[in-house]
Amino acid sequence: MPTTVLVFDSGLGGLTVFREVAKARPEVRYTYVADDAHFPYSGRGEAELIAHVSALMSELIANHRPDLIVIACNTASTLVLPHLRARFSVPFVGTVPAIKPACARSLSKRVTVLGTQATVAREYTRALIRDFANGSEVALVGSGRLAAFAEAELDGTPVADELIMQEIDPCFIDRDGRRTDTIVLACTHYPLLLERLERLSPWAVSFIDPAPAIARRAADLLGPQASAEAAVPARIVFTSGRPPSPALAQALARFGVGC
Repeated sequence: MPTTVLVFDSGLGGLTVFREVAKARPEVRYTYVADDAHFPYSGRGEAELIAHVSALMSELIANHRPDLIVIACNTASTLVLPHLRARFSVPFVGTVPAIKPACARSLSKRVTVLGTQATVAREYTRALIRDFANGSEVALVGSGRLAAFAEAELDGTPVADELIMQEIDPCFIDRDGRRTDTIVLACTHYPLLLERLERLSPWAVSFIDPAPAIARRAADLLGPQASAEAAVPARIVFTSGRPPSPALAQALARFGVGC
C-alpha cells in the first residue's frame, strides 16, 4: 500500500504547502481537504475552532487512514495542533509563522509578520517574536481580506490592485533610516498572491514562505523514499461538497490536484 498523506486547510491556501510536499515526495498518495464550509477560520472563536477541527479531523482520519497529516493553516496550527497531537496517534506537521529565519535573514532588522487577524493576535506568534527576534523590530499586520482575495484569484476573479495595497501597505515601514526588508507570509493563502505582492511593493523586500521548510519536515517524518515514481494524482475534498468552477478546476490541475 502506498503511503497516504492528508493536507488540510480552511480553504485553498494549503495548496502552496501541498505543492512543496509533493515535490519532495512525489511517490506519496495525497488527499487535500479544504474546509471551505467553515472558511475563514480567523473570524471564529477559539473554543469553537478547537471543537470543530478536532471533530472534523476524527472523521477524516477514519475515512482516509492517513500515515501523516499536514495542517497547512497557520490559524489552525497555532491553536488546534496541540489538541490534535494529544488526541490522535497519527503524526502531524504544522504551519507556524517563519519568524526565526526571517529575523536571521533581515539586514535592516525591520521585519513584518503579515497574517490573518487571528494569527497575529495569537500568543504563540508573540512568543516566537520574543524568542527569535534576534535584535529585529517585528511589526504585526493582520489582514481581514487577503485570504479571500487569494481564493478569488485562484477561482479566476482577481481583485483590484488597490484592494490588495490597502491590506499590505502597513507592512512597509520606513523610519529612522531603516526600511522593512523582510515580510513573513503567515498565512498559506498569501503565496498564491506572491507575484502581485512583489509587483505592488513600494520597494523590494524578501517574502518568506514557510512551505519548503514544512516539506522538509514532512519528508523527514515519512522516512526513506520507497520509489521515485509519482503516485496517482492528488484528489481534493471540499467540506461544503461544492463542485469547483471550470476556472478553479484548471487552477487545481496546475497544482497537480484532480477534482
